[in-house]
Amino acid sequence: MGEPAHIRATYNDVHNIIKASSAKIAEFKPNMLIAIGGGGFFPARVLRTFLKDPSTKTNIPIQAIGLSLYESLPGTTAEQLGSEVIRTQWLGPEPGKTLLGRRALIVDEVDDSRKTLQYALSELQKDVELELQAVKESERDALRTQFAIFVVHNKLKPKLGEIPHEIPYFAGADVEDLWLDYPWEAIDIEEHDRLAAEDKAKAN
Repeated sequence: MGEPAHIRATYNDVHNIIKASSAKIAEFKPNMLIAIGGGGFFPARVLRTFLKDPSTKTNIPIQAIGLSLYESLPGTTAEQLGSEVIRTQWLGPEPGKTLLGRRALIVDEVDDSRKTLQYALSELQKDVELELQAVKESERDALRTQFAIFVVHNKLKPKLGEIPHEIPYFAGADVEDLWLDYPWEAIDIEEHDRLAAEDKAKAN
């Protein structure tokens, strides 16, 4: 059995996908980006460049959460890998206060099974609802955080997780259910780019 098919994305590929997606994302008017580590860090930083208000030069703050589904971490078991989302980092001691009243865009590199995205969204929503209990009931709807999701790549496959239909969802590119190689995972970036160029030449 040979090597499984890969999709090799270069830094330029990812940058250009984000650039092409930014106009639609801007319609949501996010004022906070929440990067899911580690794949969401680079896309969130690039996206912030395209969402910067040209008149005020104001940058959107980036917060980070750490979630792992496939990564082997200290203390995780073989049974947990691929089946259970592990939280490794969150939004400080009072996440609800950080989120209250925000228009928060959750950013990740790929929507594979959708389990990580479902977990991130539902847990952040719980934090907001918990914080809202300390607010007058008449003020809660105005302060409730509005969430949206952006992924660079969406794999065309059945999903194990769900995103409520009312949550805006932006995918930069739909791709087949193949192994995705990102440049920030490469040890030899020149070789990664060479193989990516070879793949593109074969496809043309």
